[in-house]
Amino acid sequence: MRIYLDQIGCRLNYSEIETLAGQLRAAGHQTVSAPEHAQVIVFNTCAVTADAVRGSRKQVRHLHGVNPHARIAVTGCWATLKPQEAAALPGVALVANNDQKDLLHTLLEPWSAELDSPDDLARIEPNGNPFLALQNENAPRRERTRAFIKVQDGCNNKCTFCIVTVARGESRSRPLQNVVDEIQQWAADGVQEAVLTGVHLGSYGRDLAPDQRTDLKELVDAILADTDIPRLRLSSLEPWELADGFFELWQRWPGRLCPHLHLPLQAGTDRQLRRMARRCTTATFRRLVADARVAIPDLVITTDLIVGFPGESEADFAEGMQFVEEMRFAHAHIFPFSAREGTAAANFADVVPTALKKERLHQLQARVARTGQVERLRFIGTQRPVLWEGEGRPLTDQPGQLWSGLTDNYLRVMAVAPDAVDLHNRITPVDLEAVDGDFLSGVIA
Repeated sequence: MRIYLDQIGCRLNYSEIETLAGQLRAAGHQTVSAPEHAQVIVFNTCAVTADAVRGSRKQVRHLHGVNPHARIAVTGCWATLKPQEAAALPGVALVANNDQKDLLHTLLEPWSAELDSPDDLARIEPNGNPFLALQNENAPRRERTRAFIKVQDGCNNKCTFCIVTVARGESRSRPLQNVVDEIQQWAADGVQEAVLTGVHLGSYGRDLAPDQRTDLKELVDAILADTDIPRLRLSSLEPWELADGFFELWQRWPGRLCPHLHLPLQAGTDRQLRRMARRCTTATFRRLVADARVAIPDLVITTDLIVGFPGESEADFAEGMQFVEEMRFAHAHIFPFSAREGTAAANFADVVPTALKKERLHQLQARVARTGQVERLRFIGTQRPVLWEGEGRPLTDQPGQLWSGLTDNYLRVMAVAPDAVDLHNRITPVDLEAVDGDFLSGVIA
């Protein structure tokens, strides 16, 4: 079968789609890069916000419109929470909840004999020659630069705003050696960076059987000791989950363990953190950030924030804005609160009006843009390793091509290379010279 894979939402969703793609190819199927060339479309949905739900429904309808002959299989958090709504969308032939997601390659297999028949190929490709439509699929593809590795799923926390615990269940970790082996395979395939992902990454390993029990610190050590991956990055970490001596990892593995931490704060006041059932205070978060910056040279910190949570007063918002500025976040994912059916916060009183939420959202975005600018400026005049990705963009006013890449500490960099130089999937040192909005510009050393 020819299968198109798509997703919306978090890095975990992206990692799951990557894993499914590998399983499907191993079973002899072809993954294609455009939905109009597919016999089957798999879409991994999201439900973290009301906007994500709307986006999931909209994308399913769009995929059906692009290729009305394809069978659509939907999975992910929204499909798990609202399977009947998902099944009612046009083109949807299968709904697989999160518990079935790892079996999707098997669930799709019964379609193979029917869809790979000559009659079906002719129906999907009206010209009767499926290879004409697939000629772009046979062209060489750029190899992947980063691999998102799902090491854990589910969450035992009960944050009052979060629907993910309902959609994904309790924390479940993969065995350590299983993760190490996968990353070594990616490294052997030429991938330069592995990104560890999970719903509750900091809890990794604690749910495993006694003889396999471990933690994230031991996992990171094992990956860097037993694989050849050039760079390892951690995705979102809850600020209360880190083992003693966790920051010592960066002293043991300088140059390979990326000096970037994504620490979700969500709210900048203790009152709101309590209402959210977050297991930290502003004082413990402040202390964690200070300790991290002392231990990890050139560390960049990013975060998640919710604006307009029920009961958020003007004083709460002002205090939270001040704390955000104090933390000097380089970037933040900022979400206006949306009530999710099945969460405690959906029933909270003192709802913040929509117009006021939008106003506060813009103010908080502006504040984080300012702290991000300050963070980027402090790296001007330094040299950082950059992993280049994609393709160079030809310049109109001078020779060469403009390339984009990420530093080890998660700063987006643009630089010019000669036309004949292909930087994709290479790590090179770059002298950082100027800030241009959300980017840094530099010169390849």
